[in-house]
Amino acid sequence: MKRAQLIIFMLFIAINGCTPIFSEQTRKMINTDASFKAVKAAPENYIGKTIMLGGRIANVTNSADGSYLEIVQFDLTSSSFPEDSFLSYGRFLAATESFLDPLVFRRGALISLVGEIKGKKSQRLENMDYTYPLLQMRDWYLWKGSTGDFNCKYPVSAPQYDPNSYGYGYEPFLQRPSMPINLPK
Repeated sequence: MKRAQLIIFMLFIAINGCTPIFSEQTRKMINTDASFKAVKAAPENYIGKTIMLGGRIANVTNSADGSYLEIVQFDLTSSSFPEDSFLSYGRFLAATESFLDPLVFRRGALISLVGEIKGKKSQRLENMDYTYPLLQMRDWYLWKGSTGDFNCKYPVSAPQYDPNSYGYGYEPFLQRPSMPINLPK
């Protein structure tokens, strides 16, 4: 009996581990022919098409009209996870009518989203004008633990003082040298 329960439990874990982040209906709408590089070059050619993109959130802007996410694009893995690499083809804007809380959509968080291409939008990026492909968000997934904020307090508390430790680990006292070794500076 316990063996059968264990097998059922393991199958449940395996099936849930393979569940895609976007629904079947959403995945059917995605145009797989449109790469981000092509959309970035000529967004007007892809207006009305639905694509899946991902990357790292660079900025969140809220206004009376809705919200914009500025996202640094990264390629997606087979599980729709943005590969945080040093290769990006640029940035894009993802728009929505609802409010996006900056504490939830933190700068640096990884996000995957499905959206309809609406065209392009130019705005300032530091000291230059930058043209962003503009997407209307349909569905999104914010990857947990991707912000790098692990609630770590700074400065980290020092380890307990051990008069028998010379920085060599936790060897027994009798195996340690009788005096600390002074290394040249």
